[in-house]
Formats: sequence, structure tokens, C-alpha cells
Amino acid sequence: MDLTTVYCDLDDFYCNFSLETPHDLLLGPRHLRQRCTSLSPSELMTILVMFHQSQGYRNFKGYYTEQVLGRWRREFPDAPSYTRVIQLLPRVLWPLVHYLGSRRGEVSGISFVDSTPLKVSHNARIHSHKVFRGLAQRGKSSTGWFFGFKLHLIINDRSELLGVRLTPGNVDDRSLVPEMAKGLFGKLFGDRGYISQALRHTLQQQGVELITKLRKNMKPKLLNLIDKILLRKRALIETVNDQLKNVCQIEHSRHRSPINAFVHLIAGLVAFTWQEKRPALSWTAEEQEILNAHKQLVCA
Repeated sequence: MDLTTVYCDLDDFYCNFSLETPHDLLLGPRHLRQRCTSLSPSELMTILVMFHQSQGYRNFKGYYTEQVLGRWRREFPDAPSYTRVIQLLPRVLWPLVHYLGSRRGEVSGISFVDSTPLKVSHNARIHSHKVFRGLAQRGKSSTGWFFGFKLHLIINDRSELLGVRLTPGNVDDRSLVPEMAKGLFGKLFGDRGYISQALRHTLQQQGVELITKLRKNMKPKLLNLIDKILLRKRALIETVNDQLKNVCQIEHSRHRSPINAFVHLIAGLVAFTWQEKRPALSWTAEEQEILNAHKQLVCA
């Protein structure tokens, strides 16, 4: 990911960005004046996005002091201190949210939906946790109980983001799917957590067919051969979740400010959209033959 390319794209977007920041965002006390800064919003967003693609840094402070103030001093000659940058982060939350929307992938007719927990505290320290008090909630995933948030994603077959939502950890995954699936068509593949007749009916009215695995106590259901193959490929979105956490670093328990945590989350998602090599579906020779035959049948 090239620094200049990312900056130019962000700067072009920000020059045309005119929406005001909502007054209900947690930007701090209202009596504080918004001082001007030598670091432009485009530069700050670029620094954040590049951090979430850096492989050698696990915290923003080390990255900023060593990479930005050190190796990139020529690129950012007026970069302020780390303490000042932390104060500036809330200013770019709203532009980053809209920029992420502009990076939405192309709808291909094959989509995958899933949610992943974002833990903000160890379970043993829930009662003493203060940063996300009133925001984070206890939830349960396939790996057990956690305290934090849920990141809900819909991607296409090329791992491009089609829909993103962040909720407390106790929100039902199925409740957000109709809103996230607006504008989609074709087939949407999910795990057993999305089994719901009401949800299936709602999505059908939107032109989307929901296909999920069956629980052990459910009667077998007949599926097309192509649907069976694509349902096995649902692991693609789990790979995306893994890369978001381990490469783009959208999850950790060291945040001291909720608003800055959300800034880093959005920046991590943006960084993923810039990733040159994203996970992709792999096909065996037999599966490719079946897929080609299906495409010819549809075209005919």
C-alpha cells in the first residue's frame, strides 16, 4: 500500500466532503475551542490508515513516534506531538465513516454474512472496566462469552465490504441483516446463527435468497449443487474477520477513549479495503467445471 496513493485518494475525498459532524458525537466538552492544527485531516486519516496496515507495530504510539516523527519526517514536516494527535482523532471520525462508505465493493450476486466479537476487556475484569461502560455489553459467540461489541459484515465473493455495522455484544445477529442487505441481489450465505423463517421471508421480498447450514435437529433440505459448493466457501468471511483482527488490528483492550477506539476501528476497515491481496475463493477443477456449467445455464 503506497503512502502517496492513499493520501491523494483521501485528500480528493475530503476536498469534496461537506457534511457537518453530528452534534451528538462524543467530541468532548462544548466549551473547548477547536484550535487549528498544522496536520490536515487528510494527513491524519492517511497516518491512521497506514498504521492499520503496518506489520511491525502493535500500538499507535510506537508507530507514530518512530515511523511518522522519525522515518516520515519529510512527508509530514509539521506533524505535532503524539499527545496532540490523540486530541485530534475525534475530528476525523465522521469523514472516515463516509470514506469507508465510498469504498463499498461491487454487488456480484454472491454474498456472505457473519459477525465477529470485538472484546474490550477480559471477562474477569468486566466489573472494573470503565472506558466502555454503558456502551459495551456481554455477548456470546461460538467461542464463549465475551464483553464488548459485535462487528457485523457482508462481503462479496472477492472479499470486498458490502455492509458494516457495529453493535453491543448482546444484539441478535439476525436483526441487522435486512438493513445491511439493502441493494443486494442473488444469494446470501450465512452460518446457523442466521436461521429464521421471518428473516428468510423478509430477504426474499428484497430480492435476496438466504442460504444457511442446518442444525442437527432440523430436517434435511434439498439444495442445488452450486449452492452446496458456495455454502462450503462461507469460510471466506471468517478469513476476512481473522485478517481484520490480526493484520488490521481492529481489536484490542488498551483503548482509553471510546471515540478514539471507534476512529481506529473505522481506519482498520478502510485499511482492509486498500489491502492489495485479500482472501479470495479457491476452486477445485471439478468445482470450476460445475460453476462454468451453471453460468452457461443462467445465461441461456
